[in-house]
Amino acid sequence: MKQHLNKLFLTLSILLLFTVFAYGWGFWAHKKINHQAVFTLPSAMIGFYKSHITYLTNHAVDPDKRRYINKKEAPRHYISIDHYGKHPFDSIPVNWKDAVAKFTEDTLLGYGIVPWQIITMEYQLTDAFKKHDVDKILYFSANIGHYIADAHVPLHCALNYNGQLTNQVGIHAFWESRIPELFGDDYNYFTGRAHYIEKPQLEAWQIVKGSFDAVDSVLSFEKQLNDKFPSDKKYAYETKGRQTLKVYSKEYSKAYSDMLDGMIERRMREAIAEVGSFWYTAWVNAGSPDLKNMKDKEISEEMKRQLAEQDSLFKQGKLWEKDHCVE
Repeated sequence: MKQHLNKLFLTLSILLLFTVFAYGWGFWAHKKINHQAVFTLPSAMIGFYKSHITYLTNHAVDPDKRRYINKKEAPRHYISIDHYGKHPFDSIPVNWKDAVAKFTEDTLLGYGIVPWQIITMEYQLTDAFKKHDVDKILYFSANIGHYIADAHVPLHCALNYNGQLTNQVGIHAFWESRIPELFGDDYNYFTGRAHYIEKPQLEAWQIVKGSFDAVDSVLSFEKQLNDKFPSDKKYAYETKGRQTLKVYSKEYSKAYSDMLDGMIERRMREAIAEVGSFWYTAWVNAGSPDLKNMKDKEISEEMKRQLAEQDSLFKQGKLWEKDHCVE
């Protein structure tokens, strides 16, 4: 009986390592990206955003929570761009309607829509600025930050999103969660000031292209390391809360991080710059409204209720059919 329980425990710990892979940068990194993006903003915006930095940081992870409770959420976080051929960026239209006409909406949803989701969020954030709607400004700022960050993850842009096609299952969370959580406190997050984006739609696709271009390195470097690293030192066990999990060892993580030569740090830094710039662009496109009189406003009681409902359903693992908290 004891042996059976030990075997079951080991199996569950391995499943936890190898199945939680497609949920963005991990909570730590998503929060860090939104938090740091605030400090890229110009003086006319930074006061408002700094006064709400706790909200923007904590709610950077809301879209990942919705993946567990909303059936429509998952495709918004990725795009398996290599499904569309050897030269996918020449094949797939940038415009959503044109892409639907060429490939059908079902196909697009089946292989991910993150660049279009970024643009949808940008439109909604711009509209929120025009209406001086604090709830929606904060909601869409936090959410667009999440999707922009996800688009900076190479494995969010490939069919082989977790190394499942190359016997590297688990590499997704390894790259985007394990390594930033181990070494992210030592990263350089200085990006300079947010800039105005002339063509947000094209910018979103450039982010995806930059990520896709890094996929081969992400996979091949880990494969090379696995082939030469002592197998008995690749994994370790760590306790988080009440769970003991099988994780990539610190030694293996450091070796892989060194092989990547700062890639993860650069992608995080680029994500921070893009989040700030998309926020800034939405504000400018809305006519640069004065945010000073909104700086001290809190989110509404209705917004608090909806967010609490989302968290409750997430913790219970129940499905929620709403697309967004904000309607």
